Amino acid sequence: MLLVRVLLLLPLLLLLPLAALWQPRSQDASRLAWLRSLQHRVAWGILGWAAAWQQWRLERSTQRVGQSQQQALRWCLWGAQRPHCPLAGDTDPSTFRNCLPLTTVSQPQEEESGGQLLAPTTSQYCGEAFLQATLLGLAALKRAHPEVLAPGSSACVTPTSPWPSPLPWPVHVLGHVSSPGTRDPKALLLEVLRCPELRVLEARTAVELLDVFLVLEADGEELAKAVAAGNPGVALPSRAADLQEALQQGPRGLALRLWPKLQVVVTLDSGGQTEARAALGALWCEGLAFFSPAYAASGGVMGLNLWPEQPPGLYLLPPGAPFIELLPVKEEADSTILLDEAQEGMTYELVLTDRSTLTRCRLGEVVQVVGAYNECPVVRFVCRLGQALSVRGEDIGEDVFSEALGRAVGQWPGAKLLDHVCVESSILDSSEGSAPHYEVFIELRGLRNLSEENRDKLDHCLQEASPRYKSLRFWGSVGPARVHLMGRGAFRAFRAALTASSCSLFPPEMPRVLRHRHLAQFLQRRVVS
Repeated sequence: MLLVRVLLLLPLLLLLPLAALWQPRSQDASRLAWLRSLQHRVAWGILGWAAAWQQWRLERSTQRVGQSQQQALRWCLWGAQRPHCPLAGDTDPSTFRNCLPLTTVSQPQEEESGGQLLAPTTSQYCGEAFLQATLLGLAALKRAHPEVLAPGSSACVTPTSPWPSPLPWPVHVLGHVSSPGTRDPKALLLEVLRCPELRVLEARTAVELLDVFLVLEADGEELAKAVAAGNPGVALPSRAADLQEALQQGPRGLALRLWPKLQVVVTLDSGGQTEARAALGALWCEGLAFFSPAYAASGGVMGLNLWPEQPPGLYLLPPGAPFIELLPVKEEADSTILLDEAQEGMTYELVLTDRSTLTRCRLGEVVQVVGAYNECPVVRFVCRLGQALSVRGEDIGEDVFSEALGRAVGQWPGAKLLDHVCVESSILDSSEGSAPHYEVFIELRGLRNLSEENRDKLDHCLQEASPRYKSLRFWGSVGPARVHLMGRGAFRAFRAALTASSCSLFPPEMPRVLRHRHLAQFLQRRVVS
């Protein structure tokens, strides 16, 4: 692996000093443009070669899934740090599963993690898996949209890139307008606003991109004035006027008004991003394609996206490290299967082996198999078990609640859902002698107040979605869901508080059910209706 990285770096290391020597000696713009074009072609040639190598390896591994998973298991066993590991490095998957039980997260641990299931750390799965996801994602994006990766056509508006392994060394050669790193998000946005030629807009996750557009709406006048004054860089009064005109026309289609050549929005998919992506697609990024190079969960890359031209949400579960098993959800099974045994249409929970402690950890990530790539399953991530609501054992999953909320919002004239979070009433001690219920905090666009009739529609939709919930509501064991409308920017502030109060995850999953009382109270203080 080290040799591959050296080979990738060597031609660029030779070209970049050449650019440094050439530039002071020549003021010929055409020569400089030619050199930049040459660097760009060389960089893409190297990346294309590396991506082709990764594609070849992926084809081999997905055609021999059993052998690939055996190698992944061997990698886990060799890295185990248990002093008395009972298993040898050549243990087969069947013996491995019989010897080690499945583990789940205790409730105290879950609460400490903000309601998310704890799992293996990021450092175990960096490197090869992250690099593979990045190279294959870049190659797939280039095939689907050849024009979007021209020099100066890409920009990232968040300090961290959506690419799992961001390959910092060719960023300038590939012509990125902005360089992701530890920088002020508003300064990044200001830099990107100066460039009307963008074709690709990048952000680490959809919720972070949503926050960027909310900041742009709130501070657009200030940002336009900074562009006009040349802070930073050269003054661009004409561009500033275009920005002001675009902002005055409202949120719908704003991205294309700001950057008329924009084609693709790239974000990294993870838990809790669906609502933000839907809001972006319906408003600010209307008319644009969305692409995620991978699905990241519990600190690692769980799925690869090889199909930018397909609707978002399809991922290949790769058979390499880490070692992944599938636990059937519907059958209440305690026995897992391997990737090549997955059946189309079935839903499974992902089980990941923690290499450092040699434990088989249930991630809480539920996938549905929708197809196959060679012998490997192609899946759609459905929900997270740790984000289910249950005040009387009704167990309403994340996907069921989101679908019911979407139907309810669809009945509110003019409303667009931007964000939501749920809290069980016991967390806030809000039952006050009444039956336990759900407290639902939402942020909308297009509706400033909610009537009681509109609030009741959510409860009706939940009853239609869940017979168990309907029965509990009929007998009075569960009270009606209470809907609270949040002020503009409340969820942006909430995410900042969430980041400050919890451990750093890659990527930052967005919780939809809160277990922390102080975070629930944070939202409660920002209710406007």
